[in-house]
Amino acid sequence: MSITPEALEQEFSLSTAVTRLDFLSRRDSGATTLNTVTDVDTDDWSSFKDAATSLDVPESLELLALGEVVARKARDSQLTGFRAALRGGASWEQVAEALGVPAAEAWARYHQLIERQERSRVLATDEAAAARELAGTRPR
Repeated sequence: MSITPEALEQEFSLSTAVTRLDFLSRRDSGATTLNTVTDVDTDDWSSFKDAATSLDVPESLELLALGEVVARKARDSQLTGFRAALRGGASWEQVAEALGVPAAEAWARYHQLIERQERSRVLATDEAAAARELAGTRPR
């Protein structure tokens, strides 16, 4: 199996990816002393207890890829949140406050998400048009 976000995205749901990401993150101490290469004698199990991390290279790569998977899935779910808030009557100021950004930036992010999902064919052209219409005019 190739360790890429695309491969892992197909394998893990968001909650499973987050759980696995958390598990792998907790196994590495993150100490700066880990920035050196250590030879570990694979025939001597006691040498592993001296290692400051228990992540091997595939697990480390998986940790990186899972971080990207979680970020992508979270970003994709934002469009659902945007649309639900707008359908419910939320103003761009309220949406912006929820994101911690100015209203014009929230509006721009919404449109970027629509474009990204339209390019990746998650949203059909008519669905993207309906989502754009829901946005209304750009706030100042």
